[in-house]
Amino acid sequence: MTISVFTTNGHTSGHAKGVKRHSKRSSELGFSTRAIHVGSEPDPATGAVIPPISLSTTYKQDEVGVHKGFEYSRSGNPNRDALERTLVGLEAGAGHAIAFASGSATTATVLQSLGPNAHVLSVNDVYGGTFRYLTRVAKETMGTESTFVDLENATDDEILVAIKDNTKLIWIESPTNPTLRLIDIPRIVGLARRAPSKPLVLVDNTFLSPFYASPLLQGADIVIHSLTKYVNGHSDVVMGAAILPSSSTPDRDYEGLVQKLRFLQNAHGAVPSPFDSWLAQRGAKTLAVRMKAHGLNALRIASFLTSHPAVEHVIYPGLASHPLHALARTSLSPHAEQFIKTLPPSSLTHGIPYGGMVSFRLRGGARSAEALLPKLNLFTLAESLGGVESLAELPARMTHASIPAAEREALGIEGLVRLSCGIEEVDDLIDDLRAALDGLEDEDSGCESGLVTPSDVSD
Repeated sequence: MTISVFTTNGHTSGHAKGVKRHSKRSSELGFSTRAIHVGSEPDPATGAVIPPISLSTTYKQDEVGVHKGFEYSRSGNPNRDALERTLVGLEAGAGHAIAFASGSATTATVLQSLGPNAHVLSVNDVYGGTFRYLTRVAKETMGTESTFVDLENATDDEILVAIKDNTKLIWIESPTNPTLRLIDIPRIVGLARRAPSKPLVLVDNTFLSPFYASPLLQGADIVIHSLTKYVNGHSDVVMGAAILPSSSTPDRDYEGLVQKLRFLQNAHGAVPSPFDSWLAQRGAKTLAVRMKAHGLNALRIASFLTSHPAVEHVIYPGLASHPLHALARTSLSPHAEQFIKTLPPSSLTHGIPYGGMVSFRLRGGARSAEALLPKLNLFTLAESLGGVESLAELPARMTHASIPAAEREALGIEGLVRLSCGIEEVDDLIDDLRAALDGLEDEDSGCESGLVTPSDVSD
């Protein structure tokens, strides 16, 4: 796509009847410019700046098979197509985007595209819904075999041994959900290329969004998002997407894979509605503005939590004290790196903004974690993440309850509190956390002094 700039008497004008002086391809435009303009061109029929919502399920054909690009809305819809163009503009290195009815539908379609009896190597700390689909649905319906490996700490040899002759996909989250482990994506891509089966490398980029990370530029073959989260950003749409590079290679037929995924999307009917597509595209226009605020708030909150006596351990890769902070820094997208360079040194005393997710453990363990959440006011106790409002949850009892207890314990999920830091005033959010944490300490002191009996303390 090319966006033209018209000039009259040396001044830029969006409506002047001037002479075209300069134009830029969309890939040359800044992140927010692409988010606002790519896929959201004025309607040629009416001139409407905001694309209209096309609710029609079917479309007139001038002759049999002769139409304007649309036949039936399950197969294609103007709003879904517009959203997919926007997603290509947002995810650096992308050439194709396919929107689905949910992140889970995206997961299901990608895994079904592998065919029967495939092997998938997955990071061990994976979203509970992905774990459930791999170990139950894909295993029972397609004979899919899964191996879960700590891709953050495993050696090259350990990873190569885990890649089998029928390994078709390596599934990465980075940071992982909910323990925020970091995976060195270029390293895993290099190992995948060395393996005889040459599996595809998929990165679930939901936590960082296209603003903070560009996995396709790091060599990934597929990026997926739960668009429900940061891309939409307003907690009112359920949707997912798979995004792939534009150029195929001798051992990577992206065009063929895109056609297979689109066929399955249409055959399943796992498509988002026109209205949801319109909402998600609207949300995506402010992605950069929101992600900057999410990241700065999360950095301040993580720094505060490290100083509170009730908190045992804080996990936020953006903190300079995080053991893999250097990897977090090198994994930033070009536009996130540019954003951080504009920040004053006072904002970077404790680290860098690195997404809006923060996890932590309390000294009182799982019982204290469960007692803390109802005490919060501005952090709403709820599942999901990525909206403008702040959320808090206990993954072991909520989003990751489908993972067996022993595995949750081994992964460090038990007792973990996960925060999705919204874009409210950060001082208000910190005050909310401080009051709840101080309340926990008061209860603990009361129990120790005999002022409060154990039966008076909520489980």
